[in-house]
Amino acid sequence: MSSIIKNGLIVTASDTYKGDIYIEDGIIKEIGIDLQRQCDEVIDAKGKYVIPGGVDVHTHLNLDVGIAVANDDFYTGTVAAACGGTTCIVDHMGFGPKGCNLHHQVNVYHGYADDKAVIDYSFHGVVQHVDDRILKEMSEIVNDEGIPSFKIYLTYDYKVSDEEALKILMRLKELGGITTVHPENNDSINYFRRLFVEQGKTSPIYHPMSRPVECEAEAISRMINLASLAGNAPLYIVHLSNELGLKYIKIAQDSGQKVYVETCPQYLFLDEEKYKEPNNEGLKYIMSPPLRKKDNQAALWKGIKDGNIHVVATDHCPFAFNKDKQMGKDDFTKCPNGVPGIEERIPLMFSEGVMKSKISINRFVDVCCTSPAKMFGLYPKKGAIQVGSDADIVLIDPNKDVILTRDILHENVDYTAYEGMKLKGYPVLTMVRGKVIVKNNHFIGEKGYGKFIKRQKRNY
Repeated sequence: MSSIIKNGLIVTASDTYKGDIYIEDGIIKEIGIDLQRQCDEVIDAKGKYVIPGGVDVHTHLNLDVGIAVANDDFYTGTVAAACGGTTCIVDHMGFGPKGCNLHHQVNVYHGYADDKAVIDYSFHGVVQHVDDRILKEMSEIVNDEGIPSFKIYLTYDYKVSDEEALKILMRLKELGGITTVHPENNDSINYFRRLFVEQGKTSPIYHPMSRPVECEAEAISRMINLASLAGNAPLYIVHLSNELGLKYIKIAQDSGQKVYVETCPQYLFLDEEKYKEPNNEGLKYIMSPPLRKKDNQAALWKGIKDGNIHVVATDHCPFAFNKDKQMGKDDFTKCPNGVPGIEERIPLMFSEGVMKSKISINRFVDVCCTSPAKMFGLYPKKGAIQVGSDADIVLIDPNKDVILTRDILHENVDYTAYEGMKLKGYPVLTMVRGKVIVKNNHFIGEKGYGKFIKRQKRNY
């Protein structure tokens, strides 16, 4: 199978130029001006931006949180991703049974994803407890399974202690991997949650009040210091939501620490006023960390523009408002945490970031496609338009006006957090390894086309 994408404006993390792309057997074979090749398909991209397929390195498909299961599995979730211009994901595996080894969840997640995903995918390892067997097993996961990143949590049921976090940071540095962390101060959160419930303060607005910015920022600072103690071990902060945490991160980065940062669209476009919506609709936005006061948004945008924030991912974790979220209608602490967003990321960042001049189009490509691929060992196979890379390509029509509503999306959930937003520009074609799987918001691919990617270790 061969194809040419002609007449488009090609955009990478560093360049913007007119050109044609010749694709053969799923790989980019040639890039040039007015290419003349015999091929099976010619795609006219006149008036369109041609970008690398989006890479979303923070999703939660098939996630079982005990009281509910995420509404998107690896089929519906990757269909939605593709329709939104994302061609590869790295999913954060959920917790397994108490005391299970690291391979347990890897095997469970292959069962979830293999022969179901429609785009390419990988997993982050998850650490629930730390002992010598787990630390030894990490080598097999990194080197044999191709999973060189692990997530730890500083809150929730399987939170790790500071000693355990230090051991993980040291071990992954030794193995050439990277530690990703959900940073929140567990004891402070639990204290406030109990206090508010005892006082009868159980409406959604008490969710952000029980997880103030200081809880997140303190945990970020603590992990930065532990990473320093571990010999400047590489550290990746997931879903940064606030300016105070970013200040600690900048201090560490300026001193030469290997601290990498992700934020999400919800923290760039939404704020804590959403928790006050009538009819308990504030439950839609219960996620951790929570939405913050609006003045944090400018700091996050500046962090993206200045390069302190490297990645925009989604933390896609969809629970139905009319079912799952209703568990919290009388007590916010009973509501499953998470918000959908796997399909909205690329359109939102293009319309609100590029078209409104918050960031350049090259920075948009960098944080949504190239930098996440580089960060987690997928580059240059993914996140790039260059000879030898996979032909994962998205066409964006900058003149397409779209009102973002649940009805136009493919996520298997009954709401979008961005209902009614008017967008300028939208993906109109998604190609994965040379095959067009979405055209004009219609999925035309096939279940199981996606492949598991064994990721490479990188030099952080």
